[in-house]
Amino acid sequence: MSVDVDSPARHVYTVSVQAMETTYTQARAKFAALCDHAASSLEPVVIRRRGAEDVAIVSAAELRSLEATLHELRSPRNAARLMSALARARSRKTKPQSVADLRRQFGLSKKS
Repeated sequence: MSVDVDSPARHVYTVSVQAMETTYTQARAKFAALCDHAASSLEPVVIRRRGAEDVAIVSAAELRSLEATLHELRSPRNAARLMSALARARSRKTKPQSVADLRRQFGLSKKS
C-alpha cells in the first residue's frame, strides 16, 4: 500500500507500507491471530469487505507512532527541518556518531 501525505509545507511524501490482506470471512475465523500478527510485526492487516469500505487492524504502538509523525510534520518549518536531516542521512556525507559522542559534543554528558 502506498500513501501520499500532503504536508502543510507543500511537500508530498510517499510512504510505502506492506500490509497483509484478508477477507472479512477469513478475518472473523482467525481474528485473534490477525491481532497478534499486527501487534508483533507492526504490519497492518487490511480486511476487504464486499459492498463496504475496507478496514485495517493496526497495532496501538504503530498508531501512536504514526500520529506522532503526523504531528511532527504538521509544522511546515519542522517538516522542512526533518526532511533536510533525512536527506543528509541518506546522502551519507555526514559521519555517524554515537549517542555518547553527541552527548559530549553538546555538553549533555551524564555525570556520575
